[in-house]
Amino acid sequence: MAPQTAASDVLYQDPPVRATVRDWAGLAVLSLAVLLVAVDGTVLDVAIPFMSEDLAPTSTQLLWVIDIYSFVLAALLVTMGTLGDRIGRRRLLMIGSTGFGLASVLAASATDPTMLIAARALQGVAGATLMPSTLGLIRSMFRDRHQRTMAIGVWGAMWGGGAAAGPLVGGWLLEHFWWGSVFLINLPVMVVLVTLAPWVIPESRDPNPGRFDLISAGLSMVAMVPIVYAIKEIAMHGFSWGRAAFALVGLVAGWAFVRRQRRLAAPLLDVTLFRRPAFSTAVLTNLLSVFALAGVMFFGSQYLQLVLGYRPLEAGLLMLPEMLASVVSALLVAPLVGRWGARVVLSVSLGVAAAGALVLVGLRADGGLSWFLVGSLLIGLGVGLALTLTSDLVVSAVEPERAGAASAVSETASELGIALGVAVLGSIVMAMFRGGLDVAGLTAGQADAARDTLGGAMMVAEQTGDALVASANHAFVGGMHVAALLTGVILAAVAVLSAIMLRPREER
Repeated sequence: MAPQTAASDVLYQDPPVRATVRDWAGLAVLSLAVLLVAVDGTVLDVAIPFMSEDLAPTSTQLLWVIDIYSFVLAALLVTMGTLGDRIGRRRLLMIGSTGFGLASVLAASATDPTMLIAARALQGVAGATLMPSTLGLIRSMFRDRHQRTMAIGVWGAMWGGGAAAGPLVGGWLLEHFWWGSVFLINLPVMVVLVTLAPWVIPESRDPNPGRFDLISAGLSMVAMVPIVYAIKEIAMHGFSWGRAAFALVGLVAGWAFVRRQRRLAAPLLDVTLFRRPAFSTAVLTNLLSVFALAGVMFFGSQYLQLVLGYRPLEAGLLMLPEMLASVVSALLVAPLVGRWGARVVLSVSLGVAAAGALVLVGLRADGGLSWFLVGSLLIGLGVGLALTLTSDLVVSAVEPERAGAASAVSETASELGIALGVAVLGSIVMAMFRGGLDVAGLTAGQADAARDTLGGAMMVAEQTGDALVASANHAFVGGMHVAALLTGVILAAVAVLSAIMLRPREER
């Protein structure tokens, strides 16, 4: 039997229409939008120590600066994906690109943590228009299945390339300019995208979209925001009934949203898609794969700069192999799936990423760079394959007219994975850091500042001596060990689940 080019549960089969030269040129422009979002998702990682020193955020504010962007994206992606299907995905892409550039200027001009958090939230609103639009447009432009897999491979490679460029370009900027300059690299990309999009990207929309349901849009946001807020706060500060109440509000709103979608003739989201093993497995894989990648990027940057002592540009270069591996693996998806099938490629890629996470358990406070490079390289390789393949599975599950809404589900999972990776894994690292930090001999104020962040501990150590540096480094790395072990176990479990769920129907 010939290997499958996708899982067996694909809903829609396109007529064999080959893409034109204009379509491939349009893909290049769409890739700029992906680049825009991906760069902004990682460029802040290397700027964290500088931003912390200038704006002096608390540990909670620091986490909000990083993950509010992803939380807002996750809350709005389904709504924006469906909106693009209705008003036109190209139009929504251009509106979002312009808004993203303006929000980036505001972020670069921030004078306090609250202003920066607000600017990052606005970036999230604009960014929510970009990702569903790009995948939806690729779905409508590339009807041939093999060409579409190749196009999504390029799309995934640009995502990985942008994530790789973020720390590198950000490190160079921090060597020469202030931390706010890391946001201004968005502006040239935005200008090129808005200028070229009308010429090379054909407009696409659902010709019969039905009524846009504002109640469903509101329920989707009310469901998402309280849940992710509760997870973040419980991970950071521990369980409380008040935080549990937030989660309960989100769960009730989510139940009401699903119930309403089942009753509507034109639902905001076709929840019956989750009955398809290929679709549901792809969405879950997206969430957990990005969960792992985001966590490594978050604590990896601090490990390289604050524990091992590398400068920002050097740290960016050392994080480059991980992202380049994800770029290369994304481009290899089409030939690998054509040879071995989606089930094998997805399961093996997740296994590779799990192995990479477990390698990070070998990190040490007094060295261990080779462990970091090998572990992060394996994670980048595995996650790059998994994310590209699952994105292909998701958009291939629906007809082109509904591609924006379907891709929004995938992107919601990805962005939620980023936020949860930072919140959960970052909070585990910081909890272990605070528990293992030796603050004997410090004043109450110094102890509080040292426990707040690793950067805060290093600032206090400038006054108290090297003993605090050694204690802080060992405590932080101990937290990284726990987070890496948890990540490896989760990815290994998802690899097994994918192998089971994507079996051809006749084998079950």
